[in-house]
Amino acid sequence: MAYLAFHFTVTPVQPGSEILIALLGEEGFESFDYTDAGFTAYGKEEEVAATDLLKFKHDDFSFTCKIDKIADTNWNAEWEKNFDPVVIPGLLCIRAPFHDVCKDVKHEIVIMPKMSFGTGHHQTTRLVCSEMFRLDLSNKRVLDMGCGTGILAILAGLLGAKDIVGIDIDEWSVENAIENCAMNHFPEISVLKGGVELLKEAGTFDVILANINKNILKAQLPAYSASLSKGGHLFLSGFFTTDVDELTQIAITHGFEFLHSAHENEWAMMLLKKI
Repeated sequence: MAYLAFHFTVTPVQPGSEILIALLGEEGFESFDYTDAGFTAYGKEEEVAATDLLKFKHDDFSFTCKIDKIADTNWNAEWEKNFDPVVIPGLLCIRAPFHDVCKDVKHEIVIMPKMSFGTGHHQTTRLVCSEMFRLDLSNKRVLDMGCGTGILAILAGLLGAKDIVGIDIDEWSVENAIENCAMNHFPEISVLKGGVELLKEAGTFDVILANINKNILKAQLPAYSASLSKGGHLFLSGFFTTDVDELTQIAITHGFEFLHSAHENEWAMMLLKKI
């Protein structure tokens, strides 16, 4: 499986990069790495090679793009060059094995991402992780939908959840999440390959974590509602602050109460409660 790297130079870098990343996330690109001049977007060659970049032209920014082909064997080296630890001061450090041990945090999560992770969505990762520390997850049943490397599932375990399920449609992500859960001493976390259809047989959850993108979240909100126990909490992220109102209105129609939202730059997360 070959991957393509789209190296974007964006002027101005922000908010142009954030807008482009959101749009590309809906075109099959899987991960993003920020650079000083913009960012690099990665996707499977067969899914992104025909991407029409002209349709992303915007009045508020301009961009150029150079495309490279990356063999699977080079992916980890490419990732390692660009990845920095994700830190929530005093609470959490998410790092790779080649990083130094974090100091002055309550918890560490160590991941080796392989093909399932890029650094472009650290803002949404930090947002969801920060909010998870504010909720009592002790003995809760938790679903990490679109689990990727398994970061949120692992943090749920660190915060006391006892029955945790991760679901992802990507085979690389499932394999990687299983390895990362074991490396962080949570081999009991169940990681399944598939999509929202798996929820019909998964039972009900006390907490659902979904850090994906707006369109997928909109489509899957009915399934989240059906799979969440009354009084349960739903964490949503992977969208812009400008999307919060739209997602809130859709969530309300499916039996959720809006509790609050948080944001980092243009990215947002929201916490909902099943009523």
